[in-house]
Amino acid sequence: MIKRKTKLILAAVLVFVVAVGAYGGIKFWNYKENNPKFCVVCHLMNPAYQAYMKSSHAGMSCHECHYLSLMGQQKLVMDVVFKNPKKVEDLGDKVIVPWSFCVKCHYKTDDKYPDAPKINASAFHQQHFFAQKIECQNCHGFIVQGIVHRFKPGPTFCVKCHPDRLVHGAGMENLACLNCHTDRTQNLAPDREKCLYCHGPAEIRKQLLKNPTMDVSNYQPQSALVEGAQKITYDPKSPMQFSCNKCHDPHSAATPSQAGCIKCHAGIMNLGKHGMHIQMMKMKCMDCHAPHVWKVTPADAKKKCTKCHQYQPPENFIS
Repeated sequence: MIKRKTKLILAAVLVFVVAVGAYGGIKFWNYKENNPKFCVVCHLMNPAYQAYMKSSHAGMSCHECHYLSLMGQQKLVMDVVFKNPKKVEDLGDKVIVPWSFCVKCHYKTDDKYPDAPKINASAFHQQHFFAQKIECQNCHGFIVQGIVHRFKPGPTFCVKCHPDRLVHGAGMENLACLNCHTDRTQNLAPDREKCLYCHGPAEIRKQLLKNPTMDVSNYQPQSALVEGAQKITYDPKSPMQFSCNKCHDPHSAATPSQAGCIKCHAGIMNLGKHGMHIQMMKMKCMDCHAPHVWKVTPADAKKKCTKCHQYQPPENFIS
């Protein structure tokens, strides 16, 4: 017959063992679920862990983005044990982190990370996420050379979906898509100021950098490329204050043509002496009109017009 005192001692020991086991189990569960270091138990996750530690998501629990059911976790363990993979598998278009996880921090205002960049006012995300319902992972968090957690799209990442846009004009071959395409315009096309970032004066660059959008803050062209870009002379008061891509096609090696001018100025042949100069003398618009300035001044006329005839004031040309 076990004495009452012995029973109490055994019960206390049992409670202690259960408590220690429960505490250890809770600690291990918390470590497994909330500590990113648990992931490097698998040696092949070391590159991913190092990239994660350098990323904007460092400090977050892995499970805040990645979630596996209990069955999914068991399958992952079995795959590691029996398949013995040497690197993180590139799962192609398979969605690893669904958009619903991303917007918890990058859309709602009452989230755990209030300083996380928000996509609400981003024209890029309005087009791709809100309108076209493209998964965040398609552009962010892709695998490069077996390393994950690279959230910033690469220099030519956009051509995955826009392969026809890979062609660039002379001197622009190595530009990243987002060096030019900007959040400032609803159609994401480069605006006048963005072109002038490389082709205009330093004041334009300073102006854009004061209130940087995604294209300026993350995808600034290399300084050598900016310095080597052809600088243009333009008149801020010129009547033609439209975007540069009205005349220039950045995705073509072709230069602005005479046909392009006539397309917008269809009635120009009937204005003054344009018809005679263009049709009879086979002159080009830019023989007289300097690109980006356009207005022919008396000084211009004295240099250009007198090559063929005596000087006439420019205003006489259209009368």
